[in-house]
Amino acid sequence: MHSLPNFVHLHFDKTSEELGDIEKRVLRKAHERKIISTDINAALSAESSTGQRLADGIARVGGSWYFIICFLLFLVFWCVVNTILLATGAFDPYPFIFLNLVLSMLAAIQAPIIMMSQNRQAERDRFEAAKDYEVNLKAELEVLSLHQKIDMQVLTELASVREEISRLSRLVAERGSV
Repeated sequence: MHSLPNFVHLHFDKTSEELGDIEKRVLRKAHERKIISTDINAALSAESSTGQRLADGIARVGGSWYFIICFLLFLVFWCVVNTILLATGAFDPYPFIFLNLVLSMLAAIQAPIIMMSQNRQAERDRFEAAKDYEVNLKAELEVLSLHQKIDMQVLTELASVREEISRLSRLVAERGSV
């Protein structure tokens, strides 16, 4: 990467001024021989608030088989208690209006929390995709740089071999004419 403008134009098909922020940052890091990859989990965990971590925890529990099975057992327990055990004095007799109210309130609270967590996951996916792009771009630049170095080395060695063949041909010609 001796001539950066030539390198940029050759490999990106655009001028240095046309490059985006990501390409400029990757080129700068590649030129400085610094790494680009980061621990995405650590980066996002450091930036997340208590509410965001709580939303992720609720979504993780609410979207598990453990929650579904426990909630199903709770519903069965509620129905059995209010129909069989408390047949005469049930606090929520059939059609379980109070249970419907509780389920509606739970759904009204749980749905936005799960959506917040899904939005954070989408943000995380976008961040991860951007990091993957940067790492892939830097890897491509490094591979291209290595190819260029190897090509230059091969060309130098090839020129040296040609000079040596030419010198040997002259020596053979001189000895043959003697």
